[in-house]
Amino acid sequence: MTILYLLIPLSLILLSLAIWAFFWAVKNDQFEDLEGPAYRILFDEDENDLPKEKRGAAHRTGSETPARPDANTSSDDDSEPPR
Repeated sequence: MTILYLLIPLSLILLSLAIWAFFWAVKNDQFEDLEGPAYRILFDEDENDLPKEKRGAAHRTGSETPARPDANTSSDDDSEPPR
């Protein structure tokens, strides 16, 4: 029974810490874009993937990064042998 004198204040401290962390996250826009990361993974290459030095250079020179080969195309190595 005396353990309650320790557990109740400890739980109140943890609760207040969780509430503070929630309001800090809301204040610092941690919940601003919930759908962006889910869609971002679908795009193959993004300007944000480049280092900061090369981000503006790709647009200024008109050059693009080379595209990766399509995953749906089959090469000679992974094709099945004829039956």
